[in-house]
Amino acid sequence: MTQDGAKKGYWVVFADVSDPEAYKAYVAENAVAFRKYGARFLVRGGLMDPAEGAPRSRVVVIEFPSLQAAQDCYHSPEYARAMALREGASVMDLAIVSGYAGPQP
Repeated sequence: MTQDGAKKGYWVVFADVSDPEAYKAYVAENAVAFRKYGARFLVRGGLMDPAEGAPRSRVVVIEFPSLQAAQDCYHSPEYARAMALREGASVMDLAIVSGYAGPQP
């Protein structure tokens, strides 16, 4: 939870990139929206052990200060410009979720 008691928000993304060169333009442009909405990468590609199921080849987890910020970023004109750049360069599954602040094991 944040200091004001609000839960953080997250984007959980599974992606396959088919055109790495074109995808670079998307990465450069999405930084504009991510800076504006306080995004922070927790997972960005890297090594993956697909323990169950068949996830896409790339996993990304992005933290936002709140669920509202995560939703606002996705629906922003800044991110719409970035999304247009990734068309044809990747396929993505993306969920926007709230953080968990309950009991832990």
